Amino acid sequence: MNERFQNALKRAPQATPPIWFMRQAGRYHRHYRELRAAHSFMDLCKKPELAAEVAMGPIRDFDFDVAILFSDLLFPLEAMGMGLSYDPAPALGWHLDETNVDRLRPPAEALDGVRFQKEAVRATRARLPAGKSLIGFVGGPWTLFTYAVENEHKGSMRKSKGLIRLFEPFCAKLVPLLRENIQLQLEGGAELVMILDTSAGELDPRVFRERVVPQLERLAREFAGRVGYYTKGAGPGHLAHPLFRPGSPVAGLGFDHRWEMADVLRGYGLGFNQGNFDQAMLFLPAEEFRAEASRHLEAIAELSPEERAGWVCGLGHGVLPLTPEENVRAFVTLAREMFK
Repeated sequence: MNERFQNALKRAPQATPPIWFMRQAGRYHRHYRELRAAHSFMDLCKKPELAAEVAMGPIRDFDFDVAILFSDLLFPLEAMGMGLSYDPAPALGWHLDETNVDRLRPPAEALDGVRFQKEAVRATRARLPAGKSLIGFVGGPWTLFTYAVENEHKGSMRKSKGLIRLFEPFCAKLVPLLRENIQLQLEGGAELVMILDTSAGELDPRVFRERVVPQLERLAREFAGRVGYYTKGAGPGHLAHPLFRPGSPVAGLGFDHRWEMADVLRGYGLGFNQGNFDQAMLFLPAEEFRAEASRHLEAIAELSPEERAGWVCGLGHGVLPLTPEENVRAFVTLAREMFK
């Protein structure tokens, strides 16, 4: 395991934070593109040795502290009988509406459809060098609901919000499957599993607290201290709930670039706080990028190690396609230089 990452999970003060990026293994990276030219995306995810090789690329190249399971958040929907293909964008075989909720396979029948992720975690763990940590992930309930309804999770989400009455019966089947999926990844060797609920921040804060949080609580209480949560676009109103306060079973939170990380570190005592440099700034020319990254990190460096305890240094969201690799490498180097 990575000592800095374990310290962050325990909120132990330290000089240098651990670093990991969402989507650190992906289309921007030459290593991934070479693998993708030789294999289908489905094979890269479902064949454990290939998934492990994808996950290892950024560890070898950029020396991140933490490796992440290489997979896709839509596989639970495939396992529940919705079909799934990539050409190259994901497409489900059918979409959820009032007439077909009963078509979803129950968790016991769907479980075999996600077992490969345990083997992918295990294969990745076996290849990681000493001193590196490993986390898994699952899609969040609302994000998977929007995909099930709309085949995407962006824009107004008008259809999904219009069918919000189906969210609870959908979760009655989905959440037990996610629970088993998390368990499989932990058994495979993940130290933590992130619930990546990208689109939930688009909900009204009250609706989020009333509809989504109860589903998250079911998972968090099952795996106290072993699951983290992230949603893009969330504000203080979304997090105004005991689930996101000290004493919660949630291990920590990811924050996008809309938050001031220094304020987050002062104000949230819940486990780790991951983030949150604006991922689009990685496209700046090298000198401009370094200046922006320095200003971002300097605001956090003004805090004492005790004040920034729990910080996991990263981006506000995932690495974007076509991101210059040299700026990813430069960010890691700069962060370690500034927080020696």
